[in-house]
Amino acid sequence: MNLDNLLETLVGKLRSWVEAFVEMLPNLIVAVLVLATFWFISRLVYKGVCRALDRVQTNAAARDLMARILSVAIVLLGVVVALGVLNLDKALASILAGAGVIGLALGFAFQDLASNLISGVGLAVNQRWPFKIGDLVETNDVFGVVKKIQLRTSTIETLDGKIVILPNRQIYQGKVINHSATGRRRVDVECGISYGDDLEKVTSVVQKAIEDLDGRDQSRDVQFFFTGFGDSSINFVVRFWIEYEQQTNFLQAQSHGILALKKALDDNDIMIPFPIRTLDFGIRGGEKLAEVLSSTPLTINNGKAKDNGAAASSSSGRDSG
Repeated sequence: MNLDNLLETLVGKLRSWVEAFVEMLPNLIVAVLVLATFWFISRLVYKGVCRALDRVQTNAAARDLMARILSVAIVLLGVVVALGVLNLDKALASILAGAGVIGLALGFAFQDLASNLISGVGLAVNQRWPFKIGDLVETNDVFGVVKKIQLRTSTIETLDGKIVILPNRQIYQGKVINHSATGRRRVDVECGISYGDDLEKVTSVVQKAIEDLDGRDQSRDVQFFFTGFGDSSINFVVRFWIEYEQQTNFLQAQSHGILALKKALDDNDIMIPFPIRTLDFGIRGGEKLAEVLSSTPLTINNGKAKDNGAAASSSSGRDSG
């Protein structure tokens, strides 16, 4: 084949392609218009769904996710219609069949990723469980505020400013404690008083001090319980509730409770005892330590304790020598 024949074949191919393109051009224009129309409809649907869900869905992540899923579905429908306009139905069927096989293989290869995506949908769509953006939660040994809920991961900012990104599967399958779910939280303050104090007086003084706290939830009563006999004190716990917005509110309420409790006990001469230890080195057949100490006076000589009885015995020994 010489150069002339090669050029003639190439020109023939190009001419046939141009003719096919010109013949397909009307359908191609229609397909582009179909895609543009479906894309425009998807944007309208996204905004409309977001506005509609604002009335029934307080979870911003769920609202956005549901609207986005509908939007993507409309765009995919537009792609199918556009391929039909271009008479590519058979090609579409082949593509879908191949995509099914590939999807099955990828499903086994990326099952963790798929699990995280499905869990992310469950986390976002569910209104009541387990949390929403802005909630203070505790899960998978992480304690902090939820910042993002995405399809694959959720982002939590800890109270000391660290950003933790958790796979949604771990959250969905694990235990979640939501401290913001009810908008209220109980504050417990524990303390102990000496065995010589009047327990009824202690109960009255402590309850009065906590009832007068600012910021306490007045709809719930203050609870007071003695909890046990300690080594040097009778222990108790006082409980009250607060309106809970963030962890700072809880810590401040706990601090104010401790300050009010300490002041009330001091004002009423109720003692918070130090740890006390009683030592007794009594030996069978010998004198008890308490008896020895009570019968042997001690004097201070140049900053050192001196046993007068022992000194006298030592002096007598030297004299007799």
